[in-house]
Amino acid sequence: MKKVLITGAGSYVGESVMKYILSTCSDIEIEAVDTFEDHWKATDFSKYDVVYHVAGIAHVDPKPEMEPLYYKVNRDLCVEVAKTAKAAGVKQFIFMSSMIVFHESQKLGTEVLTADSAPCPNGFYGDSKLQAENGLHELECETFKVCILRPPMIYGPNSKGNFPRLRKLALKTPVFPAYHNQRSMLYIDNLAEFVKQAILRELSGTFYPQNGELSDTVEIIRYFASAAGHKVWITKCLNPFVKLGSHFVQALNKMFASYYYVPAISKMDFDYQLVGFEESLKRVNEAMTEK
Repeated sequence: MKKVLITGAGSYVGESVMKYILSTCSDIEIEAVDTFEDHWKATDFSKYDVVYHVAGIAHVDPKPEMEPLYYKVNRDLCVEVAKTAKAAGVKQFIFMSSMIVFHESQKLGTEVLTADSAPCPNGFYGDSKLQAENGLHELECETFKVCILRPPMIYGPNSKGNFPRLRKLALKTPVFPAYHNQRSMLYIDNLAEFVKQAILRELSGTFYPQNGELSDTVEIIRYFASAAGHKVWITKCLNPFVKLGSHFVQALNKMFASYYYVPAISKMDFDYQLVGFEESLKRVNEAMTEK
């Protein structure tokens, strides 16, 4: 029986992964602790085999004045928790890093990340995550395995961030550019299955979990609009405006750039990509329709 502590109680990822694992595996016990106001320091880490650290700042507006907080939460807290876990005899530390340690899309075009791609963050969110990774590598040893996950955008029913904004846009806009792209994304249940397997197999190293299929912003809009019975005219006539606007509006680069992991680096000797992309959209839509 593996005993797991999730540091980051109440987070979307933490709560979703815990619920999934408890419902699909009888060989893992999971508890969660809040990291606000140092509540986690009262926890007896010696009871656990694994710590899954999900606490962090991701969806806060990255204004310059927020920079110290990003490093305090994403880097300093992570390393402090890991040191405490190691001292208490925890055997494995799983850290939720991010694809953004490589960088965030700031222009249109196609960028493909491979096993040889070197991290080069272009913002303090990505840099704070990368520095946390570096701090963890200094702690790892034969008795303290470090498992780093660098997922792309995570989405699912009731998730936060850019993905639900796409659905809202699909239900309102009468027109949308036919500017097709390819993006790595990760459905929450696929992430949860990966984490479950990482715990059971005691994985160490750096991993790049993603869906089995790349996504296309245009097709996401098309799906949600169709599911709601909303007509959207998707036309190439708007594509020149996307190209022009991308020089002035960063959100267009995030929405339409092609930026993905080559599928080969996400393959494992176990199957975690259990939910196909269209099925994941269906689940998200059903959950949001019920609200």
